[in-house]
Amino acid sequence: FILAQHGSMASRSLVQDHAQRRLQVISGHLQKVGVSDQHVLSVNQCRGEPAFPDDNRTDTVPKHRQEVLKWNGWGYNDSKFMFNKKGQAEFTGKRYRLSGMVLPALREWMEKTFGASLDHKSVSRPSLNTSDIPPPVLNEGFLQSIKATDIPFSHDAEDRLFRAHGHCLHEIFTLREGRFDRIPDLVVWPHCHDDVVKIVELACKHDTCLIPFGGGTSVSNALECPADETRTIVSLDTSQMNRILWIDEKNLTAHVEAGINGQNLEKQLAESGYCTGHEPDSMEFSTLGGWVATRASGMKKNVYGNIEDLVVHMRVVTPRGVVEKSCQGPRMSTGPDIHHFIMGSEGTLGVVTEVTVKIRPVPEYQKYGSVVFPSFEQGVACLREVARQRCAPASIRLMDNEQFQFGHALKPQVASIFTSFLDGLKKFYITKFKGFDPNRLCVATLLFEGDREKVLHHEKQVYDIASKFGGLAAGEDNGQRGYMLTFVIAYLRDLGLDYYVIGESFETSVPWDRVLDLCRNVKERLVRECKERGVQFPPLSTCRVTQTYDSGACVYFYFAFNYRGIGDPILVCHQIEAAAREEILAIGGSLSHHHGVGKLRKRWLRECISDTGIGMLKSVKEYVDPNNIFGNRNLL
Repeated sequence: FILAQHGSMASRSLVQDHAQRRLQVISGHLQKVGVSDQHVLSVNQCRGEPAFPDDNRTDTVPKHRQEVLKWNGWGYNDSKFMFNKKGQAEFTGKRYRLSGMVLPALREWMEKTFGASLDHKSVSRPSLNTSDIPPPVLNEGFLQSIKATDIPFSHDAEDRLFRAHGHCLHEIFTLREGRFDRIPDLVVWPHCHDDVVKIVELACKHDTCLIPFGGGTSVSNALECPADETRTIVSLDTSQMNRILWIDEKNLTAHVEAGINGQNLEKQLAESGYCTGHEPDSMEFSTLGGWVATRASGMKKNVYGNIEDLVVHMRVVTPRGVVEKSCQGPRMSTGPDIHHFIMGSEGTLGVVTEVTVKIRPVPEYQKYGSVVFPSFEQGVACLREVARQRCAPASIRLMDNEQFQFGHALKPQVASIFTSFLDGLKKFYITKFKGFDPNRLCVATLLFEGDREKVLHHEKQVYDIASKFGGLAAGEDNGQRGYMLTFVIAYLRDLGLDYYVIGESFETSVPWDRVLDLCRNVKERLVRECKERGVQFPPLSTCRVTQTYDSGACVYFYFAFNYRGIGDPILVCHQIEAAAREEILAIGGSLSHHHGVGKLRKRWLRECISDTGIGMLKSVKEYVDPNNIFGNRNLL
């Protein structure tokens, strides 16, 4: 296929204008990158030139990740929350809309919420000490065979360590203060599907263990190397497989290599006037292949769908051979869908190399919004009604009061007296005139996308529903700021760790009639468990409803606490999270909505899918990978 050319030059120019506007929005939240000229996309051979020349592409994460990313925390080296010499919080760097801004309320919020103090600092190791990294266990036969293929590889200590972990709390804590017992022995960087086929064949021949690596954003312990694995462990890094191979405008699909990250995928598609609309919170770093392997969900799934709704076709390399369908029809009745053996398999069966995904023209119009409700109960009732009427905007997310207070603490310093006056007036109107209790109110953030006329009609419909549940429109700025914070909130955990505050997040999905009970019970259980396990200060226990469905919703929890005086804070944190998970399952919630199982949650999998279900998964694993080449030990 090649990019089909349709319509007049004028309509093409209009599409480009829309694409540029959409890119500006994403860039405003993420990186400040521009849009290059239109390119025709075509199929490229494995060693051929990428569809977009190097001088027109900005690969945000290089092959050697340590060049731009932190070795012991989230995200880019130049971006972090810190307290300046005046004791004020600020966010460094130039990549985000929040970058360079002072956050005057954050310090007080941390002190009040956790009992944290700038006088009590827990300092991470200042730099990576390569002597702390276990030496590689190298299979000489595999190493010599890889050398003969010209596929790039490395057994450098830093390259190996960067692919030994995801972003669970205990993994980051270990990087800061401890030592990994087992990490990959070798890293390989295939450039295409055929390279992956060679690597898997060699791994089978020499009995080496392969662990696929995409963006490294896992929060399920999926990338941890089994401590008792005696074979050479090879991290198969897909980051160099990052091309859009073709776009089919007639069928609105794109065929893409699985190592591309979300930020670059949307950027490259937008240059041709298209998007997938799949935007998980980790889209800067997480990859298309990783989304497939974990059954990912994005913040705009109401319009674009979850990853299982977007995938049309995929190629997967397994020890038994390549899995792919013979056609790309929109639906088939040909037995159980083999794609669903792969989606959610978490690197246990093979490597996703190429994916055909649905695309759409970049939306003509985009509008943010927000609604404040007197209580969380009324907010949930509103979201339920919006879902019942099937009129949800691209994204609608409801924060409880604790998370609202948290978001307020991240508000940048006001630039003018007039702006400060308006903020005060809004607060007075809501709390005094309308009688909302500041300690009970909650806020929903909204994002509408599509044709301008339809968006405005849609917006009115949602706000009319909200008003029936006591909701008040709270402005576009609050909505836009809420989505901007999505991409920087992960950086806050590193700041907390500097001041003896540890925290974690987890999610679930639950039927509508149990949402309120779930939120209340889990938050109360977190507080109770902290108290029983010797946490001296009250913890942060908060939640938000992030995605809605006809029959239920996804609920996302955050908890954090001051660990001063606790001998083994990571153990205590694990015990608290496990208790919360038990509470979720007891009330009828799922084991995970989109984070996956990995090794962190697999002890509950049998309870969730039955003994027979586990047996089915084992049978597939034993047939596809009888020698456990893909030996990360996730799921089973």
